[in-house]
Amino acid sequence: MTVLTRKDLEARALAEGFSALGICAPDATPDTAARLETYVAAGRHGQMGWMAERMGWRGSAAALWPQARSIIMLAEVYTPQTNPLAVLDHPERAAISVYAQGKDYHDLVKRRLKRLGRWLVDRTGAEIKVFVDTAPVMEKPLAQAAGLGWQGKHTNLLSRDLGSWFFLGAIFTTLDLPKDAAEISHCGSCTACLDICPTAAFPAPYQLDARRCISYLTIEHKGPVDPDLRALMGNRIYGCDDCLAVCPWNKFAQAATEIGYQPRVGAPQLAELATLDDTAFRARFAGSPIKRIGRDRFVRNVLYAIGNSGLAALSPAAAARLEDADPVVAEAAAWALARLTPGTDGRAAP
Repeated sequence: MTVLTRKDLEARALAEGFSALGICAPDATPDTAARLETYVAAGRHGQMGWMAERMGWRGSAAALWPQARSIIMLAEVYTPQTNPLAVLDHPERAAISVYAQGKDYHDLVKRRLKRLGRWLVDRTGAEIKVFVDTAPVMEKPLAQAAGLGWQGKHTNLLSRDLGSWFFLGAIFTTLDLPKDAAEISHCGSCTACLDICPTAAFPAPYQLDARRCISYLTIEHKGPVDPDLRALMGNRIYGCDDCLAVCPWNKFAQAATEIGYQPRVGAPQLAELATLDDTAFRARFAGSPIKRIGRDRFVRNVLYAIGNSGLAALSPAAAARLEDADPVVAEAAAWALARLTPGTDGRAAP
Protein backbone atom coordinates (compact mmCIF):
# COMPACT_ATOMS: atom_id res chain seq x y z
CA MET A 1 0.00 0.00 0.00
CA THR A 2 1.10 3.55 -0.75
CA VAL A 3 2.07 5.77 2.17
CA LEU A 4 -0.58 8.46 2.63
CA THR A 5 0.59 11.98 3.44
CA ARG A 6 -1.54 14.86 4.68
CA LYS A 7 -0.55 16.83 1.57
CA ASP A 8 -1.81 14.04 -0.69
CA LEU A 9 -5.10 13.81 1.19
CA GLU A 10 -5.72 17.56 1.09
CA ALA A 11 -4.82 17.76 -2.59
CA ARG A 12 -7.24 14.97 -3.43
CA ALA A 13 -10.03 16.52 -1.35
CA LEU A 14 -9.61 19.87 -3.10
CA ALA A 15 -9.51 18.13 -6.48
CA GLU A 16 -12.83 16.49 -5.67
CA GLY A 17 -14.34 19.93 -5.01
CA PHE A 18 -14.13 20.27 -1.23
CA SER A 19 -13.05 23.61 0.19
CA ALA A 20 -11.29 22.57 3.38
CA LEU A 21 -10.32 19.49 5.39
CA GLY A 22 -9.61 18.80 9.04
CA ILE A 23 -9.01 15.66 11.09
CA CYS A 24 -10.01 14.80 14.65
CA ALA A 25 -10.22 11.74 16.88
CA PRO A 26 -13.59 10.03 17.35
CA ASP A 27 -13.47 10.90 21.06
CA ALA A 28 -12.53 14.55 20.48
CA THR A 29 -15.90 15.93 21.67
CA PRO A 30 -16.38 14.43 25.15
CA ASP A 31 -18.99 17.00 26.26
CA THR A 32 -21.31 16.44 23.30
CA ALA A 33 -23.40 13.69 24.91
CA ALA A 34 -24.17 15.73 28.03
CA ARG A 35 -25.04 18.81 25.98
CA LEU A 36 -27.38 16.78 23.80
CA GLU A 37 -29.10 15.22 26.81
CA THR A 38 -29.64 18.66 28.37
CA TYR A 39 -31.00 20.02 25.10
CA VAL A 40 -33.48 17.20 24.62
CA ALA A 41 -34.52 17.20 28.30
CA ALA A 42 -35.44 20.89 27.96
CA GLY A 43 -37.64 20.03 24.98
CA ARG A 44 -35.80 22.44 22.72
CA HIS A 45 -35.67 19.85 19.93
CA GLY A 46 -39.43 20.20 19.42
CA GLN A 47 -40.89 17.47 17.22
CA MET A 48 -37.49 16.22 16.05
CA GLY A 49 -37.84 12.90 17.81
CA TRP A 50 -34.85 11.51 15.97
CA MET A 51 -32.62 13.68 18.14
CA ALA A 52 -33.74 11.72 21.19
CA GLU A 53 -33.22 8.40 19.43
CA ARG A 54 -29.83 6.68 19.39
CA MET A 55 -28.46 9.34 21.71
CA GLY A 56 -25.62 7.04 22.64
CA TRP A 57 -24.39 7.10 19.04
CA ARG A 58 -25.28 10.72 18.37
CA GLY A 59 -23.48 11.89 21.48
CA SER A 60 -20.34 9.87 20.83
CA ALA A 61 -18.76 9.31 17.44
CA ALA A 62 -16.53 6.70 19.06
CA ALA A 63 -19.61 4.67 20.01
CA LEU A 64 -21.10 4.94 16.52
CA TRP A 65 -18.20 2.98 15.01
CA PRO A 66 -15.71 1.75 17.61
CA GLN A 67 -13.22 0.65 14.92
CA ALA A 68 -12.71 4.22 13.72
CA ARG A 69 -9.40 5.83 14.61
CA SER A 70 -9.82 9.14 12.76
CA ILE A 71 -12.60 11.34 11.43
CA ILE A 72 -11.90 13.39 8.33
CA MET A 73 -14.23 16.41 8.30
CA LEU A 74 -14.75 18.20 5.01
CA ALA A 75 -16.32 21.54 4.11
CA GLU A 76 -17.94 22.44 0.81
CA VAL A 77 -19.02 26.03 0.16
CA TYR A 78 -22.34 27.11 -1.35
CA THR A 79 -21.91 30.87 -0.93
CA PRO A 80 -24.73 32.88 -2.56
CA GLN A 81 -23.89 35.40 -5.26
CA THR A 82 -26.50 37.90 -4.08
CA ASN A 83 -27.83 39.13 -0.73
CA PRO A 84 -30.25 36.43 0.51
CA LEU A 85 -32.09 38.97 2.68
CA ALA A 86 -33.14 41.16 -0.26
CA VAL A 87 -36.22 39.02 -0.96
CA LEU A 88 -37.62 39.90 2.46
CA ASP A 89 -38.47 43.32 0.99
CA HIS A 90 -40.72 41.67 -1.61
CA PRO A 91 -43.68 40.22 0.32
CA GLU A 92 -45.33 38.89 -2.83
CA ARG A 93 -42.41 36.48 -3.31
CA ALA A 94 -41.21 33.43 -1.40
CA ALA A 95 -37.99 33.54 0.62
CA ILE A 96 -36.27 30.15 0.33
CA SER A 97 -33.04 29.34 2.15
CA VAL A 98 -29.94 29.54 -0.03
CA TYR A 99 -28.96 25.93 0.55
CA ALA A 100 -32.28 24.70 -0.86
CA GLN A 101 -32.27 26.73 -4.06
CA GLY A 102 -30.04 24.34 -5.97
CA LYS A 103 -29.75 20.58 -6.14
CA ASP A 104 -29.99 18.52 -2.97
CA TYR A 105 -26.68 18.89 -1.16
CA HIS A 106 -27.03 15.43 0.39
CA ASP A 107 -26.57 13.87 -3.06
CA LEU A 108 -23.79 16.19 -4.20
CA VAL A 109 -21.69 15.99 -1.03
CA LYS A 110 -22.15 12.25 -0.56
CA ARG A 111 -21.10 11.57 -4.15
CA ARG A 112 -17.92 13.56 -3.56
CA LEU A 113 -17.30 11.84 -0.22
CA LYS A 114 -17.63 8.41 -1.80
CA ARG A 115 -15.14 9.27 -4.52
CA LEU A 116 -12.65 10.54 -1.96
CA GLY A 117 -13.34 7.52 0.22
CA ARG A 118 -12.73 5.08 -2.62
CA TRP A 119 -9.44 6.81 -3.36
CA LEU A 120 -8.49 6.51 0.31
CA VAL A 121 -9.34 2.81 0.41
CA ASP A 122 -7.40 2.13 -2.80
CA ARG A 123 -4.36 3.94 -1.44
CA THR A 124 -4.32 2.47 2.06
CA GLY A 125 -6.64 -0.52 2.31
CA ALA A 126 -8.33 1.11 5.31
CA GLU A 127 -12.02 0.78 6.10
CA ILE A 128 -14.25 3.85 5.87
CA LYS A 129 -17.80 5.06 6.45
CA VAL A 130 -19.15 8.31 4.99
CA PHE A 131 -21.88 10.53 6.47
CA VAL A 132 -23.76 13.61 5.27
CA ASP A 133 -26.36 14.89 7.70
CA THR A 134 -28.51 11.73 7.67
CA ALA A 135 -26.90 9.59 10.40
CA PRO A 136 -26.58 10.08 14.18
CA VAL A 137 -23.42 12.17 13.76
CA MET A 138 -23.04 15.64 15.28
CA GLU A 139 -21.01 17.17 12.48
CA LYS A 140 -20.58 20.69 13.87
CA PRO A 141 -18.79 19.77 17.12
CA LEU A 142 -16.62 17.32 15.19
CA ALA A 143 -15.80 19.98 12.60
CA GLN A 144 -14.76 22.37 15.36
CA ALA A 145 -12.60 19.66 16.93
CA ALA A 146 -11.02 19.13 13.50
CA GLY A 147 -10.20 22.82 13.22
CA LEU A 148 -12.55 23.66 10.35
CA GLY A 149 -14.33 26.41 12.27
CA TRP A 150 -16.30 27.09 15.42
CA GLN A 151 -19.94 27.04 16.44
CA GLY A 152 -20.96 30.67 16.58
CA LYS A 153 -23.46 32.29 18.89
CA HIS A 154 -26.19 31.11 16.48
CA THR A 155 -24.86 27.52 16.90
CA ASN A 156 -23.95 27.22 13.20
CA LEU A 157 -20.37 26.63 12.14
CA LEU A 158 -18.25 29.62 11.11
CA SER A 159 -14.83 29.80 9.54
CA ARG A 160 -12.29 32.58 9.28
CA ASP A 161 -11.54 31.35 5.76
CA LEU A 162 -14.98 30.26 4.50
CA GLY A 163 -17.49 32.46 6.32
CA SER A 164 -20.91 30.91 7.02
CA TRP A 165 -21.96 29.24 3.83
CA PHE A 166 -20.67 25.67 3.71
CA PHE A 167 -21.88 22.10 4.07
CA LEU A 168 -20.14 19.44 6.14
CA GLY A 169 -19.34 15.84 5.36
CA ALA A 170 -17.50 13.18 7.36
CA ILE A 171 -15.33 10.19 6.56
CA PHE A 172 -14.79 7.84 9.48
CA THR A 173 -11.75 5.65 8.91
CA THR A 174 -9.72 2.96 10.62
CA LEU A 175 -6.57 4.89 9.67
CA ASP A 176 -4.81 6.55 12.58
CA LEU A 177 -4.11 9.93 10.97
CA PRO A 178 -2.42 12.99 12.54
CA LYS A 179 -5.06 15.16 14.21
CA ASP A 180 -5.59 18.91 13.84
CA ALA A 181 -5.93 21.40 16.66
CA ALA A 182 -9.48 22.35 17.56
CA GLU A 183 -10.70 25.83 16.60
CA ILE A 184 -11.81 28.38 19.19
CA SER A 185 -14.58 30.96 18.98
CA HIS A 186 -13.82 34.22 17.21
CA CYS A 187 -17.25 35.79 17.69
CA GLY A 188 -15.98 38.31 20.22
CA SER A 189 -18.64 40.77 21.41
CA CYS A 190 -20.65 40.59 18.16
CA THR A 191 -24.34 39.71 18.55
CA ALA A 192 -25.55 40.41 15.00
CA CYS A 193 -26.91 36.89 14.53
CA LEU A 194 -28.83 37.00 17.80
CA ASP A 195 -30.24 40.46 17.24
CA ILE A 196 -31.65 39.78 13.77
CA CYS A 197 -33.59 36.60 14.62
CA PRO A 198 -37.27 37.35 13.84
CA THR A 199 -38.60 34.94 16.46
CA ALA A 200 -36.02 35.35 19.24
CA ALA A 201 -35.00 31.70 18.90
CA PHE A 202 -31.76 32.15 20.88
CA PRO A 203 -32.33 32.04 24.67
CA ALA A 204 -28.65 32.95 25.12
CA PRO A 205 -25.49 33.09 23.01
CA TYR A 206 -24.53 29.64 21.71
CA GLN A 207 -28.02 28.28 22.52
CA LEU A 208 -30.93 27.60 20.14
CA ASP A 209 -34.52 26.75 20.94
CA ALA A 210 -35.59 24.99 17.75
CA ARG A 211 -39.26 25.43 18.66
CA ARG A 212 -38.93 29.13 17.78
CA CYS A 213 -36.55 28.78 14.82
CA ILE A 214 -38.08 29.51 11.41
CA SER A 215 -35.94 26.83 9.78
CA TYR A 216 -37.43 24.28 12.17
CA LEU A 217 -40.96 25.65 11.87
CA THR A 218 -41.00 25.58 8.07
CA ILE A 219 -39.22 22.25 7.61
CA GLU A 220 -39.54 19.98 10.65
CA HIS A 221 -42.71 21.13 12.43
CA LYS A 222 -45.81 19.09 11.61
CA GLY A 223 -49.30 20.54 11.93
CA PRO A 224 -50.27 24.17 12.53
CA VAL A 225 -47.64 26.64 13.68
CA ASP A 226 -48.52 28.78 16.69
CA PRO A 227 -50.27 31.92 15.35
CA ASP A 228 -47.94 34.21 17.30
CA LEU A 229 -44.93 32.61 15.60
CA ARG A 230 -46.40 32.33 12.11
CA ALA A 231 -47.01 36.08 12.18
CA LEU A 232 -43.25 36.56 12.63
CA MET A 233 -42.22 34.31 9.75
CA GLY A 234 -42.73 36.95 7.08
CA ASN A 235 -42.39 35.45 3.60
CA ARG A 236 -39.89 32.77 4.67
CA ILE A 237 -41.43 29.52 3.42
CA TYR A 238 -38.45 27.14 3.60
CA GLY A 239 -35.67 27.77 6.06
CA CYS A 240 -34.21 31.08 7.19
CA ASP A 241 -30.84 32.64 6.41
CA ASP A 242 -31.00 35.77 8.57
CA CYS A 243 -28.48 34.74 11.24
CA LEU A 244 -26.03 33.41 8.63
CA ALA A 245 -26.34 36.36 6.27
CA VAL A 246 -25.46 39.05 8.82
CA CYS A 247 -22.28 37.41 10.11
CA PRO A 248 -19.27 39.71 9.60
CA TRP A 249 -17.05 36.71 8.86
CA ASN A 250 -18.81 36.37 5.50
CA LYS A 251 -16.48 39.03 4.13
CA PHE A 252 -14.00 36.16 3.86
CA ALA A 253 -16.47 33.75 2.25
CA GLN A 254 -15.24 31.84 -0.79
CA ALA A 255 -17.25 31.66 -3.98
CA ALA A 256 -19.09 28.40 -4.64
CA THR A 257 -17.71 26.42 -7.58
CA GLU A 258 -20.24 23.55 -7.72
CA ILE A 259 -22.71 24.39 -10.48
CA GLY A 260 -25.33 22.27 -8.74
CA TYR A 261 -25.62 24.90 -6.00
CA GLN A 262 -26.59 27.62 -8.46
CA PRO A 263 -30.18 28.77 -7.82
CA ARG A 264 -32.84 26.84 -9.67
CA VAL A 265 -35.72 27.87 -7.43
CA GLY A 266 -35.10 31.58 -6.87
CA ALA A 267 -37.86 33.65 -5.28
CA PRO A 268 -41.12 32.54 -6.93
CA GLN A 269 -44.45 34.30 -6.61
CA LEU A 270 -46.48 33.17 -3.58
CA ALA A 271 -49.71 33.18 -5.57
CA GLU A 272 -48.24 30.67 -7.99
CA LEU A 273 -46.92 28.36 -5.27
CA ALA A 274 -50.30 28.32 -3.52
CA THR A 275 -51.82 26.57 -6.55
CA LEU A 276 -49.54 23.53 -6.39
CA ASP A 277 -51.14 20.14 -5.96
CA ASP A 278 -49.07 17.11 -4.98
CA THR A 279 -48.14 16.16 -8.54
CA ALA A 280 -47.10 19.68 -9.47
CA PHE A 281 -45.16 20.08 -6.24
CA ARG A 282 -43.19 16.89 -6.81
CA ALA A 283 -42.42 17.80 -10.40
CA ARG A 284 -41.33 21.33 -9.54
CA PHE A 285 -39.00 20.34 -6.70
CA ALA A 286 -37.61 17.06 -7.99
CA GLY A 287 -33.96 16.79 -6.96
CA SER A 288 -34.39 19.57 -4.39
CA PRO A 289 -34.26 19.23 -0.59
CA ILE A 290 -37.59 21.07 -0.54
CA LYS A 291 -39.33 17.96 -1.82
CA ARG A 292 -38.84 16.10 1.44
CA ILE A 293 -41.31 18.24 3.44
CA GLY A 294 -44.18 17.35 1.09
CA ARG A 295 -46.76 19.47 -0.64
CA ASP A 296 -49.07 20.04 2.34
CA ARG A 297 -46.45 21.47 4.67
CA PHE A 298 -45.00 23.54 1.85
CA VAL A 299 -48.34 25.09 0.89
CA ARG A 300 -49.09 25.68 4.59
CA ASN A 301 -45.92 27.78 4.73
CA VAL A 302 -46.88 29.62 1.54
CA LEU A 303 -50.24 30.55 3.03
CA TYR A 304 -48.61 31.86 6.19
CA ALA A 305 -46.45 34.06 3.97
CA ILE A 306 -49.52 35.24 2.08
CA GLY A 307 -51.18 36.13 5.37
CA ASN A 308 -48.10 38.09 6.39
CA SER A 309 -47.82 39.92 3.08
CA GLY A 310 -50.39 42.64 3.73
CA LEU A 311 -51.29 42.40 0.03
CA ALA A 312 -55.03 42.22 -0.62
CA ALA A 313 -54.26 41.10 -4.16
CA LEU A 314 -53.18 37.73 -2.72
CA SER A 315 -56.57 37.12 -1.09
CA PRO A 316 -57.88 34.99 -3.99
CA ALA A 317 -54.85 32.69 -3.68
CA ALA A 318 -55.69 32.09 -0.02
CA ALA A 319 -59.44 31.74 -0.69
CA ALA A 320 -58.77 29.04 -3.25
CA ARG A 321 -57.28 26.82 -0.53
CA LEU A 322 -60.11 27.16 2.02
CA GLU A 323 -61.50 23.74 1.12
CA ASP A 324 -58.13 22.04 0.73
CA ALA A 325 -58.14 18.31 1.48
CA ASP A 326 -55.48 18.84 4.14
CA PRO A 327 -57.06 20.44 7.22
CA VAL A 328 -53.83 22.21 8.21
CA VAL A 329 -53.63 23.83 4.79
CA ALA A 330 -57.29 24.82 4.96
CA GLU A 331 -56.77 26.39 8.39
CA ALA A 332 -53.72 28.27 7.12
CA ALA A 333 -55.79 29.59 4.23
CA ALA A 334 -58.49 30.84 6.59
CA TRP A 335 -55.87 32.49 8.79
CA ALA A 336 -54.23 34.17 5.81
CA LEU A 337 -57.53 35.42 4.43
CA ALA A 338 -58.57 36.80 7.80
CA ARG A 339 -55.25 38.66 8.02
CA LEU A 340 -55.79 40.19 4.60
CA THR A 341 -59.47 41.03 5.18
CA PRO A 342 -59.78 42.39 8.74
CA GLY A 343 -63.19 41.98 10.30
CA THR A 344 -63.91 38.64 8.64
CA ASP A 345 -63.36 35.09 9.84
CA GLY A 346 -61.51 34.25 6.65
CA ARG A 347 -64.38 32.20 5.28
CA ALA A 348 -65.91 34.85 3.11
CA ALA A 349 -64.25 36.17 -0.02
CA PRO A 350 -63.25 39.83 0.24
